[in-house]
Amino acid sequence: MAEEIEVKTGSGNVFADLGLPNSDEWLIKAELAHQISEIISARKLTQVEAAEILGIDQPKISALVRGKLSGFSIERLFRFLNILGRSIEIRVLPNSQTEMQAQTRVVLV
Repeated sequence: MAEEIEVKTGSGNVFADLGLPNSDEWLIKAELAHQISEIISARKLTQVEAAEILGIDQPKISALVRGKLSGFSIERLFRFLNILGRSIEIRVLPNSQTEMQAQTRVVLV
């Protein structure tokens, strides 16, 4: 007899769904790192070239593009995006849905 699998709708933050501490921070880091990886790929940069541009060594680029983000702060990822020609805008907004907890997110334009 087949086992029934329970399916739950995700919250939009896999780190929160897994019950990890600092889930908003991990989600932001993941989204910023993804953007950095996309820029590197779009420019057809090697990891060595990207490392030179960002002022870090190639193994750190490798970690970044593979999602190994524990060594990267949000501020450092912001700096990398600035170096790659992207502007960062931080906005603080009132929570529009009183039933829901306020959240932090990255909005790409």
